[in-house]
Amino acid sequence: MCKRTAFTLIELLVVIAIIALLLAVLMPSLNRVRAQARTVACMSNIKQWSYCWHMYLDESDGKFPSGAGASGDWPEMLRPYYKDRGALTLCPSATKPYNEGGRVPFGAWRWRTEGGGWTNFEDKQGADYGSYGMDEWLGDRPGDNFWRHREQKKASTIPLFFDCVVWDTYANHTQEPPAIDGMVQNEMHLVCINRHDGFISTVFLDLNVRKVGLKELWTLDWHRNFDTKGPYTTAGGMQPEDWPEWMRSLRDY
Repeated sequence: MCKRTAFTLIELLVVIAIIALLLAVLMPSLNRVRAQARTVACMSNIKQWSYCWHMYLDESDGKFPSGAGASGDWPEMLRPYYKDRGALTLCPSATKPYNEGGRVPFGAWRWRTEGGGWTNFEDKQGADYGSYGMDEWLGDRPGDNFWRHREQKKASTIPLFFDCVVWDTYANHTQEPPAIDGMVQNEMHLVCINRHDGFISTVFLDLNVRKVGLKELWTLDWHRNFDTKGPYTTAGGMQPEDWPEWMRSLRDY
């Protein structure tokens, strides 16, 4: 009587089918775990940025820079307080530059050093790149909308630094939400990005760090005259079914 020492073809196919089934069952869970790990790492980055901002504002007596666009030059402003370009400037979920195939909301911008100025879609390579941005309404500039100093009664609801498509934003309450995930047609679209399961990581002006819901963005004090009960808030009459389809299941504010 012959003693069998190997799988038959049928048995091998059954084993392969079982492995494939297990992978199909486990992969969504593994993907969720990876996404959660990236979110935790992003929050850690944002917390470190809160320390950088703390040191900068201490040395500037709490004042933000003057001049149009000056606040957007935060990589240079904060350079004395961090050293790891890329490691700290990149959200772990958004690391591929747009000019190398990165896509919103998981792409990264670059700083063009040749000739000066910012770029996010051109093919110029620069030393600075990232996937975070700051509130451009923070600046010592003329105009009624600007927050010029960190000492504000509303500091806990004024966004300072956060996940962003580019390096800064002039978000406004009149700007509608993106019709589809990843669409960018106004300043609010730069932060209404689904990187972290309906949230973005944020440092507020009081240096508190927390996740902000995408619909919550329209309830924050981006500038002095921002209507936190505007048309895209629950208080302003916005209903769940009024939101773009991709946002309807997200928490309302």
